[in-house]
Amino acid sequence: MSVDEDSRWLEWVKKQFETIAGDDKEIDIDEFKTALKVKESFFAERFFALFDSDGSGSISLDELLKALNLLIHGDETDKLRFLFQVYDVDGSGSIDPDELRTVLKSCLQESAISLPEEKLDDLTLVLFESADKDSSGSITFEELKAELENFPEVMENLTISAANWLKPPDQEQKKSQTPRYLTRAYWQNNSRKLLFLCGYVLLNLMLFVAAMLYHRKGGGWFMLAKGCGQCLNFNCTFVMVLMLRRCLTWLRATWVVRILPLDQNILLHQIVGYAILFFTLVHTAAHVINFAQKSQSGGFSLWEYLLTTRPGIGWVKGTASLTGVILQLLICLMVFCSSTFVRRSGHFEVFYWTHLSYIWVWILLIIHCANFWKWFVVPGFVFLLEKIVGIAVSRIGGLYIVEVNLLPSKVTHLVIRRPQFFQFKPGDYIYINIPVIAKYEWHPFTISSAPEQPDTMWLHVRSMGQWTNRLYEYFRQPESQAVCPKRLATSLRKRHQEKRQQTNQMFLSSESQKAVASNQDDTIKLTMFRQNGSQSGSASDPETQVSAKSGENHRFCNIKCYVDGPYGTPTRQIFASEHAVLIGAGIGITPFASILQSIMYRYRMRKHTYPNCSSTGCENVKDSDMRLRKVDFIWINRDQKSFEWFVSLLTKLEMEQADGEPEGQFLEMHMYMTSALSKNDMKAIGLQMALDLLAKKEEKDSITGLRTRTQPGRPKWEKVFQKLSEENKGKVHVFYCGAPALAKVIKAQCEHFGFNFYKENF
Repeated sequence: MSVDEDSRWLEWVKKQFETIAGDDKEIDIDEFKTALKVKESFFAERFFALFDSDGSGSISLDELLKALNLLIHGDETDKLRFLFQVYDVDGSGSIDPDELRTVLKSCLQESAISLPEEKLDDLTLVLFESADKDSSGSITFEELKAELENFPEVMENLTISAANWLKPPDQEQKKSQTPRYLTRAYWQNNSRKLLFLCGYVLLNLMLFVAAMLYHRKGGGWFMLAKGCGQCLNFNCTFVMVLMLRRCLTWLRATWVVRILPLDQNILLHQIVGYAILFFTLVHTAAHVINFAQKSQSGGFSLWEYLLTTRPGIGWVKGTASLTGVILQLLICLMVFCSSTFVRRSGHFEVFYWTHLSYIWVWILLIIHCANFWKWFVVPGFVFLLEKIVGIAVSRIGGLYIVEVNLLPSKVTHLVIRRPQFFQFKPGDYIYINIPVIAKYEWHPFTISSAPEQPDTMWLHVRSMGQWTNRLYEYFRQPESQAVCPKRLATSLRKRHQEKRQQTNQMFLSSESQKAVASNQDDTIKLTMFRQNGSQSGSASDPETQVSAKSGENHRFCNIKCYVDGPYGTPTRQIFASEHAVLIGAGIGITPFASILQSIMYRYRMRKHTYPNCSSTGCENVKDSDMRLRKVDFIWINRDQKSFEWFVSLLTKLEMEQADGEPEGQFLEMHMYMTSALSKNDMKAIGLQMALDLLAKKEEKDSITGLRTRTQPGRPKWEKVFQKLSEENKGKVHVFYCGAPALAKVIKAQCEHFGFNFYKENF
């Protein structure tokens, strides 16, 4: 904080105090919590006790400002002394193990980290033994200071104004920056999209002007209506072209992807949708005004022009006005129900069903406008062909969900038997229909397994809406004999099937084939969360069956489903990159689960083919499948439980790199937990030191169990991207999947550092 910010913050504290304090101009402990928005009882009580210099049980404004001024303007020793006094609960001048345990327990609660009591004891002892230099059984101020010097980042935080320790989040000042849309980097990194949009706007303008000039004899309002109508002919067709998923997936593998912004097709689809709404409103308004003027000069009334066929307007029995009114209502409904507010608020089905109105929109447009069919015929034929192919593919070869795992944070892990003809790329997504959940609904999900996994494919579905909640609840129901009447028979068939698979694996002669089979089998086993006991169930019965394992979180089943896809995404560019940065927020890890498995498979195959090849020595090796020299994986989660989704897979990937590489790790992981207090928060300093020490001792993180240490708080993107830039591993390509708000932040950083940015959209 600058001097000005310190002054503003102290002024804010003074106003808070005066607002809350009563006539006696003093505040008690409860009012103190409210004033500074300090929620955790332990730290609130410790701060209050230290600020209450006269021990009266209340704090005056002078006492509060005196203590805060000391923290703001004091030197490093003053701030460290205050930290020591917070930890010295009994005021004895030293910290004993029980006091330290109390502090660490409060730190865990403040950071929303849940660890068993034994782990809390381990954290306490490892920090205490490290700080108690003379083994006296207590930590003095000098010993704590010496221990902190072993953690440079903590000492660096002590130079920050200590007002940051108590500053409420909503009082943080935002740095003034030049709007990113005015920077040169923005225009350079978005050149394809911007050029495409310029061409799109220019084409609409040309169509608008040409139509107006052609109908100039009809008057101003008529010309305006016809100009917008011609733009609608184009846009109502173009909006469909942008959603030809199979064609776009094919084009992503061609040179066209370097010219057209194919990865922005969803964004462009939304822009065209809003353009259609604008043109329809102006088109309708212009016609209404024109009809109103005609009705005043005699003939038909305004309502007859709009709601009847009497005026004979239109090429199909005078229905232009009626169809126009219906079209206006349908388009407004579709745009409203497509808004982020509707789609992200757990009402995806509203968006899904209203969006199907596009069929009626096209039919009505053909009836409404005599020339629309000329624009529609070719794209409409391609769209129909895509739909027919999709239906045919989804019905060929019986697809069954053969296994279900219920994971933490209401994530449903589906294992689907994969047909031989089904080929996909890492990061691709599919539309799935499960009749027992909803007979006519199709929902898109990223495939989270690698293409090299031959027999099955995975989907991880987080419960966020009606359909996903029904899916989770369906498999959460306890097993009943009515659902699985032949459990022993299915268990026996399952064992026979496993024996046949083991026999077939013996005939794999190639070493690479053996490696693939072993790796995929291990990967499948590692992702079975919370499984106990022997397996049961069958994947061969055609009827819907569900049989539970020992424990309700894992089930073998045989449920019919249909799949449409796969469809490509921007992540297909990963293997053409040299330095790939994969950033997943929450369930946004799902496309990267598939990609990481595939990357490591190809990496192992490259190392197997060229065993003496270091990461720099392989630069000249021709590898048509993968040019990657370095991969950084960044996963951001809100809480501890969320890491359990894919922790077993990440553990497996870490084990494969346990021996290290001469030029550094090929795959480097970075975990962030946003609910945990960051290291610049005084309440978290002791906990973060203890976690670092225990992770070094046990060679694994206490939160996730990975070798990679989980970082508290949110990433400091500027520092993260600066480090990536300094590694010099080739052109950096950043791939992101997660919340749109974070995407804007990351994209702005990519523009600043000159990195390519790709966002997962479907």
